[in-house]
Amino acid sequence: MNKLTVCLMNDSFPPIVDGVANAVVNYAKYIERDWGHAIVATPAYPGADDSIYSFPVIRYPSIDVRNISTGYMFGIPFSPELSSRLGRQKVDILHSHCPMTSALLGRALHKRIDAPLIMTYHTKYDIDIANVLKNKALQQSSIKSIVTNISCYDEVWVVSEGAGENLRSLGFQGDYVVMPNGVDLPREEAKQSDMLRDTAGYDLPDGVPVFLFVGRLMWYKGIRIILDAARRLLEDGLDFRMIFIGDGGDGEQIRHYCKRSGLSGKVFFTGVISDREVIRSFYTRADLFLFPSTFDSNGLVVREAAACNLGSVLIRGSCAAEGVRDGHNALLIEENAASMYQLLKEVMKQPESMRRIGLHAGEELYLSWENAVVKAVERYNIVLELHKSGAFREHDRFSDNLLATQGDMMYTFGKIGQVLNQGKTNPPLIIGMKSEDRKKYANLKNSQTVRKNLKKR
Repeated sequence: MNKLTVCLMNDSFPPIVDGVANAVVNYAKYIERDWGHAIVATPAYPGADDSIYSFPVIRYPSIDVRNISTGYMFGIPFSPELSSRLGRQKVDILHSHCPMTSALLGRALHKRIDAPLIMTYHTKYDIDIANVLKNKALQQSSIKSIVTNISCYDEVWVVSEGAGENLRSLGFQGDYVVMPNGVDLPREEAKQSDMLRDTAGYDLPDGVPVFLFVGRLMWYKGIRIILDAARRLLEDGLDFRMIFIGDGGDGEQIRHYCKRSGLSGKVFFTGVISDREVIRSFYTRADLFLFPSTFDSNGLVVREAAACNLGSVLIRGSCAAEGVRDGHNALLIEENAASMYQLLKEVMKQPESMRRIGLHAGEELYLSWENAVVKAVERYNIVLELHKSGAFREHDRFSDNLLATQGDMMYTFGKIGQVLNQGKTNPPLIIGMKSEDRKKYANLKNSQTVRKNLKKR
C-alpha cells in the first residue's frame, strides 16, 4: 500500500476524553507509525499538551461554551493560517470524524487541497441534539445541517450497521462503508499486582460479584436501568459491587439518584480515569461489564472489556450488540431494569458462566486499533484511486459564505446564540485566536444569518 499523508479532523481531542477523540488519536498514531504521515486539526483547548504526540496537532480558534453546551469547545475554523499550513502539507486524504465544525473545515479545505473527502459517522447526533435543543424546529434544522455536511463528502464511513441505519433515518440518501473502530488496550488482563494496587481504594471483597460501566455519565446510556436493577438486587439481600468510571453532563443527577436509592455502600463513582492501564485493571477486576445503551453506535468499551476477557450485558438489537451471540460471548436483555435484574440475579448464582462468556468475548470480539487502521488505509488507497480517476461526482464545494454558515452552526449547536445575544451574559472566552481573526469573528457574530436566527428565539 502507498504511503499517505492524512489530515484527520475532529471537534474533540485530548484533553477531552471521549470515544471519537480516542479514535482520532489511534488513527493518527498508527498512520504515522506505519503508513505515512498524519496531521490532526482540532479546536484549541485550554491546557492542551500536544507535544506528547508523534504527529503534529494543528489547533484552530475556539469558543469556550463548556458551561452552557455539551462540554466541548466550539471551533471557528476560518483562520487563514490554518488553511495555509494545511495547504503546504500535500495532503492525500481529508478525513473528518465529526459532521459539525470539522465537516465545515474539510469542505473549506477542499477549495485549496485536491484530496478526496472522507467522513466517519461515529455517533447518533440526533440524540445529543435533542438533549441540547428542546425546540423541534431547531432540532430539525441542526439535523439538516449535519446531513448536508455529510452529503458533501466523497465517501462516508460508519462504525456499525446500526450507525448507518441511524444516518439513513436522519435523511442521508447516499452509500456508506462500514469501518469498525478498534481498541487501544492489548488483549491481555492486567497483572494481579497492578490490579490490586489500582483498585485498592474501593471496597471490593473477594467472592462478591463486581459489575462495571465505563463511559460518559448520561442518562441515555441506560444508567437508570443499571441503578434500578441494582436497587432490586439490594432489596433481595444480594451482595454485589457496581463501579462507574467516567463523568458527564448528568453525573450529578446520577450520583444523587444512586444515593437516594440507598446504593451508596454498593456503588462507586471513580470519575474520569485517563490512565489506560488503570482502566485495564478495573476491566480485569470486574465480573461483568454492564452496557445497556441503545445510544452508542459502536460500543468500543465492549471491545475494551473483551480485551481483558470481560463479557458484557447488552440490549438486544442495539448497535453494541451487533455480531455477538447471546449466552456465548455476551448476554442480551430487553431495554428495562426488570430484564437486567433477572439476568444479574441468575448469573450471580453461576460465577463460572461469567468467566466463560468473558473468555469467548476476548477470542471473538476483540479488534485492535492496529488492525482497524490497516483496514482503513486499504480503503484510503481505493478512495484515492477513485478520486484520481474522476469517479466522484462534483459536490457543493462550500462556495457559500463560510462565516454565515458558521454562524448558523454556532446558533443551532449548543444554543450559542444565548451567549452572543447582547446584554444576556458575559461573552464566551475565545481560545487561540489572533487579532486579525477577531475582526472576522466580529463579522460572524453580527452576521445577518445570526441576527435572523436570534430573532426567531
